[in-house]
Amino acid sequence: MTPEATADTRTPRVVVIGDALIDELRGPSGTREFVGGAALNVAVGLSLLGEDVTLLAMVGDDEPGRRIRQYLADHRVRLVASPSPSGTSRAVSDRTAGGEPRYEFNDAARARRISFGEESRAALDAADLVVVSCFPFDDADQAAELRAAVARPHERLVIDANPRDGMMHDRAGFLAGFERLASHALLVKVGDEDAALLLEAPLDEFVGRLRSGADTTASGPAVLATAGSDGARVHHGAIEVRAGIVDLPGPVVDTMGAGDATLSAVVHRIAVDGMPQSDAAWSAALADAMAIAAATVRREGALLRRPSAGPAFTS
Repeated sequence: MTPEATADTRTPRVVVIGDALIDELRGPSGTREFVGGAALNVAVGLSLLGEDVTLLAMVGDDEPGRRIRQYLADHRVRLVASPSPSGTSRAVSDRTAGGEPRYEFNDAARARRISFGEESRAALDAADLVVVSCFPFDDADQAAELRAAVARPHERLVIDANPRDGMMHDRAGFLAGFERLASHALLVKVGDEDAALLLEAPLDEFVGRLRSGADTTASGPAVLATAGSDGARVHHGAIEVRAGIVDLPGPVVDTMGAGDATLSAVVHRIAVDGMPQSDAAWSAALADAMAIAAATVRREGALLRRPSAGPAFTS
């Protein structure tokens, strides 16, 4: 967003593009199901933080799809659904001792596609920000359609790589498609697991690749890098700020929604205040994001939570 947009008193409009699915969690106490998907989690998180949100995602015409539609309606997120001949996407997951998820995906999830029809393009044209997460970047046609559908990406496009080993068909193709679009974005999010999966390399190397073509003295794509228990950092031009995880009461239960909550909080700050342009502004944005992520991981599932104690979230 441009600084002028912050003077607009209307609620910021955000379109989120990516996955929506049923997360089937298996554990010692049995099986539980949650409505989820990285893009859906971000869309719902942004709505909870006050944005006017539309989600573009593939949803089946079946009972799980109806559950997803109702969940989005309950959280005031509009859905522009792409048809899914194979039904609704599903991820079967368990958790490691540290709460980290491990996934297996069904045929619908592996064949996900977004339809950029008239309704989708109208929503994109009206959006202040466009957020992409868990998109099939290894599908060259889909990547090209996405690039054609989002005007002014340097001003309003936010991308989370969010690759999933069980969803990708071509790792090199995914990396190429992601990096191609990321070079035109306002903000790019990557994590240590993304670097390991896509590059088999440390997170610093991935961040370096994304920043290699940017002039560090001028405005360019900002990189939000997350590293689990090591916290997060932002690189934006000559700015580099870091934030550790926030220690809140209670144990970490489920880290599934940590990255999505972090991204939602940062996008919320950009939507309301414009893109941070100083160390202090980025530090404040990142501190808020870490507090929200810490609250989120203390509940099962990926629904964004605000901290009841610790740093206050400013909007």
